Amino acid sequence: MHKTCGLDVHKDTIFCSVCDGKNHQVVKEYSTLTSSIIDMGEYLKSEGVDDVALESTGMYWIPVWNILEEMGFHLTLVNPYLIKQMPGRKSDVKDAQWIATLLHKGLVRSSLIPCKEIRELRIYSRKYVRLQQRKTFVLQEMERNLEMCGIRITSFVSNISGKSVMKIIRAVIDGESNPEVLAGHIHGRIVNKHKRKTIVESLRGHITPQHRFQLELLLEEYELLCRQSDRCEEEMSRLCYQHFHQELTLLQTIPGIGLLAAMIVIAETGADMKAFENSGKFAGWTGLRPRNDESAGKFKSTATTKGNRYLRAILVQIAWAASRTKGSFFKEKFTRLCLRKNRKKALIAIARKISVLIWNVLNYQEVYNPQKLIVYEPGKVQAKMDYHQKEFRRLENLMKN
Repeated sequence: MHKTCGLDVHKDTIFCSVCDGKNHQVVKEYSTLTSSIIDMGEYLKSEGVDDVALESTGMYWIPVWNILEEMGFHLTLVNPYLIKQMPGRKSDVKDAQWIATLLHKGLVRSSLIPCKEIRELRIYSRKYVRLQQRKTFVLQEMERNLEMCGIRITSFVSNISGKSVMKIIRAVIDGESNPEVLAGHIHGRIVNKHKRKTIVESLRGHITPQHRFQLELLLEEYELLCRQSDRCEEEMSRLCYQHFHQELTLLQTIPGIGLLAAMIVIAETGADMKAFENSGKFAGWTGLRPRNDESAGKFKSTATTKGNRYLRAILVQIAWAASRTKGSFFKEKFTRLCLRKNRKKALIAIARKISVLIWNVLNYQEVYNPQKLIVYEPGKVQAKMDYHQKEFRRLENLMKN
């Protein structure tokens, strides 16, 4: 007799229910300690259970998944939103029984869980993204401290983390306050653009010991974050070149995708498009496709959906880069879209287009070919010709009147 198990996972407890299709056994409660999870796995093996389903509650499911996966169970991770029970009939015991029942009847849809290599790569890539965010915060804090000192050099440079600003910060920490001396650390191009007198005045401030102390701590934190970011990038490169070298090469043929962006895309997508039926499904998973919200023949909303926020963020950055690549299809497409919608909406459209390309490149294992983007459909060409002829006639009538 086929038996299934449903797990209701919490921070400190796990409720385990075994179902044979007709009856439920007594729901057992386990703790989230490693030894207790192993005991639960042994119990399930003694009951002849192979299929186990659990909810994706925060991060509490991860250690349970890792241990049961090594013990040989077939696991299914379920979105809690898709298996909600009727209001007023909810408890931890009933939740576990309900999950086991749905799994036995084949009514659960599994979330996408990539292989171990991708999960490891994803840890490095997401840590890298968080480190970049913290670096930005530290740089902003440095800028605020310089402004508190009366030093306004950041108003004349394009990048706070540039060499010129970093040299100024190190000189201030070492005790230097003479604006003429500090101006010597500024790149000549910046001095020529804004005139030396302006640069010197922007470096004249009132620097106190507490300002130097704060800048020293912030500089130490920034350098630490830079070293950690480099280490994460090295681990990402090692894994990608070892396991996903071909996919890494193929992705970099797409305009706007460099080495770092390709590694993050591989980490978030798993580099395997078999999980997605077509490019439209993949674009919907990224959260870049308009939502399906129709009632009585009317569309209530066409806003984009919520998707993988890490993948969505990097796709938008790729879209910015692609829309500025000279001679690329995306630069021309972005310009045409901006004529009839705002720049942000046009950017999302470009990002969705790039997500479709990523699916095709990885699914068919082919390099990016810009010629395939130019598709001449007779119906669309004729519609454009009719539109332009109509506009010409409208302009002629305006000129006659």
